[in-house]
Amino acid sequence: MKSEKREIKQGSGDAMAAAFELVATPAIFGFLGWLLDRKLEIFPVFTLVFVGITITYASWRLYKQYTLRLTQEAEQRRETWLLGSKNVN
Repeated sequence: MKSEKREIKQGSGDAMAAAFELVATPAIFGFLGWLLDRKLEIFPVFTLVFVGITITYASWRLYKQYTLRLTQEAEQRRETWLLGSKNVN
């Protein structure tokens, strides 16, 4: 029971961290791009490029983490199932 609650809290924490990363990182780089655009007077070139790159990278990174975690969970379940079927025989 406690392990289930801990897993739920861990999942919620991971989701909040991912959401924050998807929002904060592009915002920071967008702001830096905006400052650079103002300095060079070529608004909004660097703003859009920096935001686009950071959103793409953050999304790719989350996808890779998700697929890795999904693969690990599937292997654990497969091992548990195989061990369970060996104990029955």
